[in-house]
Amino acid sequence: MHDHAVAGASVSRKLIVASLATFLFVLTELSIGIFANSLSLIGDALHNFTDTLALLLALFAVRLERRPPNVVKSYGYHRAGVLAAFINAGTLAAFTLFIFIEAIARLRVPKPVNAGWMLITAIVALALNASITLWLRREGRADLNIHSAVLHMLGDAFSSAAIIVAAILIRLTGMAFWDPAMSMVIGVLILWSSWGVFREALNLLLEGTPSNIDPASVQRSLAKIDGVYGVHHLHIWALGASRAALSCHLMVGDIAVKSTGSLLDRVNHMLEHDYRIVHTTIQFEFSNCDIDDPYCVPYSAQAD
Repeated sequence: MHDHAVAGASVSRKLIVASLATFLFVLTELSIGIFANSLSLIGDALHNFTDTLALLLALFAVRLERRPPNVVKSYGYHRAGVLAAFINAGTLAAFTLFIFIEAIARLRVPKPVNAGWMLITAIVALALNASITLWLRREGRADLNIHSAVLHMLGDAFSSAAIIVAAILIRLTGMAFWDPAMSMVIGVLILWSSWGVFREALNLLLEGTPSNIDPASVQRSLAKIDGVYGVHHLHIWALGASRAALSCHLMVGDIAVKSTGSLLDRVNHMLEHDYRIVHTTIQFEFSNCDIDDPYCVPYSAQAD
């Protein structure tokens, strides 16, 4: 518990620093974008602003997740991180629509762009976004909430790289066409980076099985445990992005109730070791399962 609190405090500090750095850069990039008349820079500044909101939302969720369970929220607040990831991915998709609409308008009527300021600002943006992405990468591997914020920063790093390419092409060809064209490329990259997080967050909010767990595999593993003759009513969901939960009925035949304690320990150990499922609700049924159950071995056969 202490290690978890320390890790949470460390993530909070990183998110605060990253949020402040990103917001200060947003103000700078937006000002330069307006001065240079660059849709790419203005769009990237707005994207960076959504990054700031994403980081702050992730920070809020991290702190909310640390609150203990209570009478009203008996599972605690672990789902806050999933909700934050869902909102972050949704804002990315909405922002992309704005980029496409504005880019199409500029493709029809190109506007002059100051490529020099574009290039300098995009290089600074790339360095900032890449640094924050690498800084939060380890925490993002284990938490969907942090992962969604990292994807925001990674998407903006790609955006900055695209702006650098656009600025170089404008300087070489003199054609402002490359500014809105690269803006559309940025939009596609943003959609690509956010779709996976949006889909997984929506799945978890709808009590779906986490994508890294195969229910059929869990059912087979349970049925292989000595003393388990069948598995029914198996449900796997997630309390939070990295806290899977399971409930099921296990058919254990005609055995003494006191002997189920050791069986339960073996079941929980297997689930935690093999599938990282730490929260379980298991009901024992003292009977044999139907002979048609593919994961059932009749009690009489095992007894022999």
